[in-house]
Amino acid sequence: MTGPRPPIRVLIVDDSASVRQTLSAILRDVPDIEVLGTAADPYVAARRIQDDIPDVIILDIEMPRMDGLTFLRKIMAQRPIPVIVCSGLTEQGSRLLFEVLEAGAVDVLPKPRVDTRQALMESSVRVCDAVRAAARARLRGVRRSVRTVEAKLSADVMIPPPVLGRAVSATEHIVCIGVSTGGTESLRDVLEPLSADCPGLVIVQHMPERFTAAFAKRLNGLCTIAVKEAEDGDLVQPGQALIAPGGRHLLVQRLGNRYKVAVKDGPLVSRHRPSVDVMFRSAAQAAGPNALGIIMTGMGDDGATGLLEMRKAGAHTIAQDEESCVVFGMPKEAIERGAAASVLPLDRLWSEVSRFGAAPEGMRARSA
Repeated sequence: MTGPRPPIRVLIVDDSASVRQTLSAILRDVPDIEVLGTAADPYVAARRIQDDIPDVIILDIEMPRMDGLTFLRKIMAQRPIPVIVCSGLTEQGSRLLFEVLEAGAVDVLPKPRVDTRQALMESSVRVCDAVRAAARARLRGVRRSVRTVEAKLSADVMIPPPVLGRAVSATEHIVCIGVSTGGTESLRDVLEPLSADCPGLVIVQHMPERFTAAFAKRLNGLCTIAVKEAEDGDLVQPGQALIAPGGRHLLVQRLGNRYKVAVKDGPLVSRHRPSVDVMFRSAAQAAGPNALGIIMTGMGDDGATGLLEMRKAGAHTIAQDEESCVVFGMPKEAIERGAAASVLPLDRLWSEVSRFGAAPEGMRARSA
């Protein structure tokens, strides 16, 4: 009989003593995480790693002697370790955010420059979840005091459950994608090959506020299709992807034979805002068999219930397979609940999106 898992050992690398103390206090408050140590700069961290390899590193970017991005690239080239970047620079939505993700960072946590300690303490659940997800991450090649836990709310707080058996007339076709940890580069793999005649896409990527606009702008520059941060009332149009803004939910709504999105405030759903469950449920109600739902790499179970609702409403549904996921959490939950009609590797997802637009009837038949 196997015993309990050893705690996740974390090395915190930040030149701010206050930040090191705050993150240490957050992580020491949970039983499954252990602070292996702290370092004020990458040189000290490198010496620590020689003696004892952590499971996860939390890394600042602005530091003396060597910046965090350079250190990250050295780690990934010499001894890959899951790294979470925690930096005030990334909150600006600058190019640096994507450089750290492309260099191999598993996740990014914002570190506000004002009231930093308080902001981090208020994000303690997010910090711990990020560490747990990073510890489970399958690293891809570089491209490439007790605190109260928020109640885990369902999509019911934003939208009522779909009515099963209700007929939905044929319309334009839409694709709904939900993704979390590891998704920034995985989404690029899906969107970059798509042509301008592909069906309209709506996407929830778990990402903090102020990051999604820069993320969408970056993808827009890389892809043939148009990519933008969704605004309330935007039409879902062929050849375009709408990405839910960080900190707000995105819902799909029927508009005659077309679709638009509603961007709404609201509580966390499955501990996320935007929530994949909210988007998927809205698509089940508004689009039914006219939609394709895809759940990709990510920690937790957000989207599993909503994808099952889409499948029951006649939509075709796909989960990314374990081998190609950075974190096989959300897809695994969806598969175990019977929400996924197909389980496919990352490099097949873009062609399924294209095929759904070209031959939707055959795809819908497979989802029954």
